[in-house]
Amino acid sequence: MLIAVAGYLVVQYVNGGASPTCTVVSGKDDGQSYDFSPEQAVNAATISAVGTTRDMPERAVAIALATAIQESGLRNISHGDLDSLGLFQQRPSQGWGTKQQILDPTYAASVFYEHLAKIPDYQKLPLTEAAQEVQRSGFPEAYAKHEPDATLLAAALTGHSAATLTCEGRQATTATDGPDAVRAALVRDFGPAVLRTAGAEVKVRKVRTETDAAGSASGTARVSPTDGAAASSPSPSPSPSASPAVGSVTIPVPKKSSGSGTARQRGWELAHWAVANSAALHIAQVSYAGREWARGNYETEWSGGSAGGRSAAEVRIVTGP
Repeated sequence: MLIAVAGYLVVQYVNGGASPTCTVVSGKDDGQSYDFSPEQAVNAATISAVGTTRDMPERAVAIALATAIQESGLRNISHGDLDSLGLFQQRPSQGWGTKQQILDPTYAASVFYEHLAKIPDYQKLPLTEAAQEVQRSGFPEAYAKHEPDATLLAAALTGHSAATLTCEGRQATTATDGPDAVRAALVRDFGPAVLRTAGAEVKVRKVRTETDAAGSASGTARVSPTDGAAASSPSPSPSPSASPAVGSVTIPVPKKSSGSGTARQRGWELAHWAVANSAALHIAQVSYAGREWARGNYETEWSGGSAGGRSAAEVRIVTGP
């Protein structure tokens, strides 16, 4: 037994730990923090993005996040009490949607906000009461204990607190790679306008294949933000055995942000969203406003100092194998 335990610890040391983690810290230097998994990070980022896209305030995002932490542990589970499903344990029999719809995190978050918005003065209610008005749970006080963690998450994911969310970024076994996957996930969570109105472009730099090594030059493909098709492709398509494409997604941040947030807040919202999705989407680096996050088992904090100019006008997401 001791040999087995020792072997396990060696494997965990080599791999940097069994469970890659994400951490969000307070922007107030009060020592508060919350650790969560990459799976939870993706779902939290979706919940926040859906909320801000609906012009819901940060308080609404905190209520939604606290609810999902209580109901499912921020996991999109396909079971629950009676016919409850998904992040918010919504029930098809109670009119929340079909099973397929409820198991879509974007839909589940959207319908939660739809119900929350109908509650008069919900922002003035205690968080647990606002959540209970939507959920009608048998444990109406259960949401209160998650308020501190949900508040930290909401501040980071809405961009209110800059450079406060980090992840180890190690790839998930089912990760989807490449800039196209990043674009698809952005549209999934924020809607098509996140790319179309910002005039975002995707530049794909193909990694060297065996053919490249023999002397074929690699090139650059520019992908249209509206139809996703390559406008030009100077280099040959990689062979089936080639490594995943390495590329970058650059998202200009408009000078005036939609909703109640500032442009810089919007930039940090997109940057933190990218970090939260780093394991699932093979994201290796995120840069914004003179700060940079890079994938790694240990060095996961944002580096660099604040800067203005062009660095605050765009979020750059780099993908890699």
